[in-house]
Amino acid sequence: MEKKLQQFLDICMEDARNRSSNIFHEYSSALKKDLEKHKTDARRQAAMQIQNEEEKIRRELNKELAIGQINSKRTISLRHDELKEKIFIEVKDLLEQFMETPQYLALLNSYIEGAKAIAGEDEVIFYLDPADSEKIHSLSFQNQVGIRVSQYSFGGGLRAVIPSRNILIDHSFDTRLHEERQAFLFQIGGKSNG
Repeated sequence: MEKKLQQFLDICMEDARNRSSNIFHEYSSALKKDLEKHKTDARRQAAMQIQNEEEKIRRELNKELAIGQINSKRTISLRHDELKEKIFIEVKDLLEQFMETPQYLALLNSYIEGAKAIAGEDEVIFYLDPADSEKIHSLSFQNQVGIRVSQYSFGGGLRAVIPSRNILIDHSFDTRLHEERQAFLFQIGGKSNG
């Protein structure tokens, strides 16, 4: 009986060892699958996080680049405005020097002749800038027309009015300078920059 009990015990122990080994292998296999799934999920999350961070950095760089470009354009624009102002100050000075030359008187004479041609037989009223008031007598005598001194300075040149046709012929330097200032563009490397 003791032998049978020992044999039964040995069979039970062997069966328990086999079951325990099977349970251990199943549990180990399940743990390995969970570990692999966890690794795959962790890698995917890490890749997504890296991609999100790269996108965030790219957006920040693009934003900084855009801000830098805006600041550069603003600086260039301000510098263009400064240079444009200097250029037109120099032009104004050159015009003032030109107004003291005989060529300026010839230019005024051509303006008067042109206005007379446009008016034909109609009355023309000529206006000179107050700074040119000393030129009225010689211009009036040369062209056989009446010329008035304008109440307002217009930087030199001449204005003529044909009242019967409501025409203003404006050859004033201030108007020309204003038009040129509005149309002025810098030419850099063959491309215009306004």
